Amino acid sequence: MGLKAALPKYEIYFYYMVLCLAMFWSTSWIFEVSSSNANKKTFKTSVKPGWYYFGRKMDTADFEWMMWFSTFREHILFALSGHVLFAKICSMLAPQYRSLVYMVYGLLAVWTSMGWTYITLILSHCILLYSISLVKIRWLCFVTGLCTLATFKCEPFVSWQAGFVEGDFELRHVLFYGGCGFTIMRCMSFALENCERKDGNYNILELLKYNFYLPFFYFGPIMTFDKFYVQANKSDLTRKERELWNISLQGLIHLGVVIVVDVLFHFMYILTIPTDMKLLKHLSDWALVGLAYFNLVYDWVKAAVMFGVINTVSKLDHLDPPRPPKCITMLYVFAETHFDRGINDWLCKYVYDYLGGKHENVVEELVATLCTFGVTILWLGPCEVVLFWAFFNCFGLNFELWTAKLFSMEPFASFEMAMSEAMSRRIRAIFNTFNFWCIVLFNVLALNSLDFAKLVAKRLLLKGFPITTIIVMFMTYCLIQVIKERERRQALIDDPDPLPPAPPPNAATSPTGAPAAPAAAQPVADPSKEKAE
Repeated sequence: MGLKAALPKYEIYFYYMVLCLAMFWSTSWIFEVSSSNANKKTFKTSVKPGWYYFGRKMDTADFEWMMWFSTFREHILFALSGHVLFAKICSMLAPQYRSLVYMVYGLLAVWTSMGWTYITLILSHCILLYSISLVKIRWLCFVTGLCTLATFKCEPFVSWQAGFVEGDFELRHVLFYGGCGFTIMRCMSFALENCERKDGNYNILELLKYNFYLPFFYFGPIMTFDKFYVQANKSDLTRKERELWNISLQGLIHLGVVIVVDVLFHFMYILTIPTDMKLLKHLSDWALVGLAYFNLVYDWVKAAVMFGVINTVSKLDHLDPPRPPKCITMLYVFAETHFDRGINDWLCKYVYDYLGGKHENVVEELVATLCTFGVTILWLGPCEVVLFWAFFNCFGLNFELWTAKLFSMEPFASFEMAMSEAMSRRIRAIFNTFNFWCIVLFNVLALNSLDFAKLVAKRLLLKGFPITTIIVMFMTYCLIQVIKERERRQALIDDPDPLPPAPPPNAATSPTGAPAAPAAAQPVADPSKEKAE
């Protein structure tokens, strides 16, 4: 059945009401646990003094968030503000050289923060992969890139290369691994695109412009070289109507989200509580399930804000960067589960779609997913948690295809065609409910710990069965229906159903005064254009 299957309005309103009550109930449990354990000894390392006048402490367990928006925000804002200033001056005076100005400013910023030996290390990797790309052998470029990436994940190569970095400030290690990792992925994109080019080769200067674009250099996201090359060398720098207003509005929204997260960190310690297993075992089922869900929502918010700030800067440079990740709340299929659209686009373009084709053959899909998650494991760094996460998500992605193949056969296909679209949507939502919690549990495993994920699964499926299991699954079913309703409305906007043409006025009645014969029935929608769910 298509995405446009509708449900009665009163049913949708009921789902909204259930979700609001469930969110309020779960939040109240987490707030109570946070308030009663704020002074606990095990919390001293991560729960630190915050708002003195309100008597609230702050959850500082996420180093990445604290680094971005507390400790080093002045440094990051200073570097990005300088980039925006020089980019604006260049776009006004000499727009044809703006990509070159981006590169020069990026090189100077990296040299100032990390030293000339780090610049030399980065340039050596760029020259290596550029030289390999001249051979134009795709598999050789890929193997060289992966081997180069592995040198930042395996000893003794990691320690040896880290020794080239000068300075002892706290941000040094984060910038080292971020800059090197993203550099290798960008160089691989350049090399693979160079292999696809039929006439000649790209200049090495284009690789340096692509790699040393400062907003993307340390923290991403990754834009594939073919897109960056076209957009950075575009001569027409005119903007669409209200485009600058929309960019400014996005910047204000990101600032508002940072403030909201800072407020929530003073009232709910969602990052510190999962680190105390003794406390977790005494929490209620509602608090534990809510913690798992809020941890994933927070990780999405963090990624959306971090990439959103950088994307706002790149949009000022007339680029179209990868979109922020899709919210975990809106996910009920493994095919859309990604927290970084830049990495996801890179993997899909060069691995997943390249090997999987149309993603209809079971064997090709299995090979494509295994190779994709193999590269992802190397990107994230091989360890027990990453291996578990990759295995379960790889299985989930393939299991979706196997299930779709099974239910497209008889007699299941006939059963679904015999029922109404609304009933088909309800039955699909039941299966999506279990899929949603598989996605939650598999990603909680990567974000928190194996013990926390096991405890949530045990409480949800075994110890809390049947009361907690049934209630949580029903609330998740309501959430799935709300998501489907939002997707239905978006599908009607993107692909509205054509209306049948109105009959001409003189053809409304026959000459004898009797009603005219009905016109040929017009199809409501072209079946070939119906969006598959």
